Amino acid sequence: MMNVTMSRLFRICAACLGLACATWPAAADVTAAKPHPAKPQPPQDTGFLNRRIVLNGMTYRFQVYLPEEWRRDDGKHWPIILFLHGRGERGSEGMWQTQFGVAEAVRSHPERWPFVIVMPQCPQTAHWTDPAMLDLAMAELDQEASEFHGDPSRTYLTGLSMGGYGAWELARLHPHRWAAIAIAASGVFWSYEPDRWQEVSILPAEYARAVGRTPVWLFHGSLDATVAPRQSELMYDAFKAAGGDIRLWIYQGLKHDCWTRAYDEPELPRWLLAHHLPLTPEVLAERLVIPLRPPTVNLSAAQLDNFAGDYRESNGHEIQTVFRQGDQLFEKGPGGDVVGLEAESADSFFRPVDPTGAHNVQLTFEYDLNGHVTGYLLQDNRHEEHWVKLGAGSK
Repeated sequence: MMNVTMSRLFRICAACLGLACATWPAAADVTAAKPHPAKPQPPQDTGFLNRRIVLNGMTYRFQVYLPEEWRRDDGKHWPIILFLHGRGERGSEGMWQTQFGVAEAVRSHPERWPFVIVMPQCPQTAHWTDPAMLDLAMAELDQEASEFHGDPSRTYLTGLSMGGYGAWELARLHPHRWAAIAIAASGVFWSYEPDRWQEVSILPAEYARAVGRTPVWLFHGSLDATVAPRQSELMYDAFKAAGGDIRLWIYQGLKHDCWTRAYDEPELPRWLLAHHLPLTPEVLAERLVIPLRPPTVNLSAAQLDNFAGDYRESNGHEIQTVFRQGDQLFEKGPGGDVVGLEAESADSFFRPVDPTGAHNVQLTFEYDLNGHVTGYLLQDNRHEEHWVKLGAGSK
C-alpha cells in the first residue's frame, strides 16, 4: 500500500513539474514586457556652485552661478558672463569673489540676471593682468561654457577694480570673443605698475583699436582716489575718437566702490542681452554724470503735516512714526532710531543714509479720495513693503 501511494505522489509531482516547465517561457515573456519604473533623477543643482580646474598641474577653486531655470537636458544655450573680482577678494578658497559686484547683484535680484556666470579667483600673490591669470580665467570660462551650455554668441566680460584691469587685457587679447563688456572703477594704468603712465599718449588708443566696435560700458565714482576717474575718461576719449561704441557713467559723490551701484542698475543686464555676435557695428559715445541721489524739492508745512502719523506694516506688528520738525520730515523706527526723509516730489521721499547710493529707501505715499494720506509703499533695490496709516479711515 505504501508503494502504491508513493507511486501516485511521484506521478503527481512529475505532472506539476512538466506543467510549470511548459508555462515558464510565456510567463517570462510577460515579465519582460513590463516596463521598469524610471530611475529617479537627482534634483538639478543651481545657484552658486563650487567648482575647480587643474591647469599646469595646479588646482584652482572658483564659482559658477546657474539660474534656477537652468536644465542640463533641455538643449538650451545660455548667455554667459566672465566676472573678474577686485584685489580684496584674492585667495584660494574659491568663494570670496561671490560677495561683491555682479554676485551681490544676483543675490538681490536673480530675476534680472538670466546668465550663467563664471567667477574665477585670483591667488593672493598674483594679479589678473599676469599672463598666467588671464589664461586661468579663459580656461575656466571655456570649461564652464562647455559643461553648462554657454552661448558663444552671447558671451560677456565684466570686472571691477583690479578685475577691470584684467578685463581690459582680455578685451584686447580676445576682442572677438565678447558680445559686450562692462568695467567698473578701473582702467589700463595698473596701480602696481605706475610706469605705464609714461605711455598715456598711446595706450588708450591701442586698446580702442584692438577692441574695435565691441560695445563697452564704463562706470566710475567721481571721488575715486584708488583708481582715478581720469582712467575711464581717457578710455572714453580714445574709443570716441576711434568711432567705437562706448558709454561712461560717472557717479557723482561716489568713491572707489561704484560697482555696487553699477551692477544694481536694472538697465545693465538688459544692455548686455541686447548685444550678440556677430555684432552690428554702432558708433555711440555717451558720457553721463549720475547724481548720487535724486534732486530734492521743498514742501509746505501743511503738506508735511499730512504725512505725519503712525504706520503699521500691512502683514506685521511693527510701527513706524513719521513726524515733522520745522521744514523737515523724519521717520522713527520701532527701535527708536530716527532718519531724515528728503522729498523728491509731492508724494515721494527717500532716506539719504546709504553712502554708496545703491540701496536708497524710497517711500511713496498713498491718498484717499479726500486727499488724506492712507499709507505708503516702501521700496529699496531688494524688495517692497506696504505700510498703512493708523486712524486713516476715521477722517
